[in-house]
Amino acid sequence: MPDIWALATVAATFATYLGVLASTGLVLVRIAFAREIRLIHVSLVRQTTAFALLGLFASIIGFALTGAALTGDSSGLTDLEMLGLLSRTPVGSSVAVRLVGLALVLAGIWIPRFGLPIAAAGALLSAWSFTIVGHSTGAGQFWLGGVLLLHLAGVSFWVGILSPLREIAGKQEFLSEAAGLGRRFGQVARFTVPGLIAAGVYLAWSLLGDFASLATTSYGLALLAKIGLVACLLAAAAANKFRFVPAMEKEDCKAAVRLRQSIVVEWVAVCLIILATAVLTTVTTPPA
Repeated sequence: MPDIWALATVAATFATYLGVLASTGLVLVRIAFAREIRLIHVSLVRQTTAFALLGLFASIIGFALTGAALTGDSSGLTDLEMLGLLSRTPVGSSVAVRLVGLALVLAGIWIPRFGLPIAAAGALLSAWSFTIVGHSTGAGQFWLGGVLLLHLAGVSFWVGILSPLREIAGKQEFLSEAAGLGRRFGQVARFTVPGLIAAGVYLAWSLLGDFASLATTSYGLALLAKIGLVACLLAAAAANKFRFVPAMEKEDCKAAVRLRQSIVVEWVAVCLIILATAVLTTVTTPPA
């Protein structure tokens, strides 16, 4: 059974993933749908700031918890010698790159006109930091990190659309704008979601070795739970695309309410998926 340090590391990893994915996704959404989200620009800047700060502080805490896990007691949290050694490992490199990336995101979103490219570069660095250390790096395939990076970008984009779409759909006077944003995201998702699923399947295959391990290993069972949650997320997204957004285009205000409720379901599924991912990357290990 995981000890207290492992459980704390899972919590910190969850917060790190959520902060990085959401802040990265909001930056991507600002780039892709600048015209549609101009109505809530100030709100998005604040949300991006909050998620980036969450990812930044959670990364620092997670790094310290790694030191505690190595020493087996709380002294590892502040043991400068241990943390110094840890900083020279891939774990330290990953955290350092992530902190730089998130700092660029925070700086870029508050700089008018020219800040968005800076934030985009920071978002890319933040996502790339996860490819430096982890199960995918131990698979013996350098380019597997590229697949993981594309997978993370797709996940971030999906997470990033949730808050803006829900916020705009909550304003009756912006019903047509919310429908337009939902329709445009659906058009983009036709291409990104299949790629996202394909990348996820390939990563799972590379780490498991065979799909029989899904039912015979703890890593496989955790991954199976994650797959079930992804299926729920896809079902909610399909309802948005094929039912609620078309109804909103016909100025159905009730459809906007249902869309907002569906997005809450998506948020719950996203958080549970991120939690499952945190468990997969900290508590369990691939069978191969």
